[in-house]
Amino acid sequence: MSKLLEYREKLNLTQEELAEKSRISVRTIQRIEAGARLKGHTLNAISEALNISKEELVKEKSEETLDLKLVKLINLSSLPFVAIPFANIIVPAAIIYFKKEYNSLTKQIISVQIMWTIVSGTLFLLSPFFNRVFTSEIRLTLPVLIVSILLNIIIILINAIGLDKNKSLRIHLKFSII
Repeated sequence: MSKLLEYREKLNLTQEELAEKSRISVRTIQRIEAGARLKGHTLNAISEALNISKEELVKEKSEETLDLKLVKLINLSSLPFVAIPFANIIVPAAIIYFKKEYNSLTKQIISVQIMWTIVSGTLFLLSPFFNRVFTSEIRLTLPVLIVSILLNIIIILINAIGLDKNKSLRIHLKFSII
């Protein structure tokens, strides 16, 4: 449930009443309640109309309201698709989108998978050049592919354990790609 919907229902307002009070279209309010990001003029107008701080309206879900089972499912949904390029990103992203589970943990799960796909794809594409540079008889393409798949499986499983034990990812980036 979106923060806007939650606050609007607490104040016993309809979407039309909030639209009139904030001078924002009903359609915009519907989009925000469906998961669109609240920002700029719209954020100012709605926070003023509801008499709520802007920070409170845009605050992400806290750990108490976090659906940990769904976050674990999002993390583990990459597992069956580690060998299929971009499916390890698209499947969890689709779950996040349809379940509207936007929070820092789910963003980090997707960010880690994006970064891993970029790094492993680059190494895979460069492996034939490494063969020529080092004049190796062993072809590195298949071993690089196998090692990158196994390491991604390990990353996903370590993060699943971290979510179980302390509700956080053990392997994460210091920044978010999305």
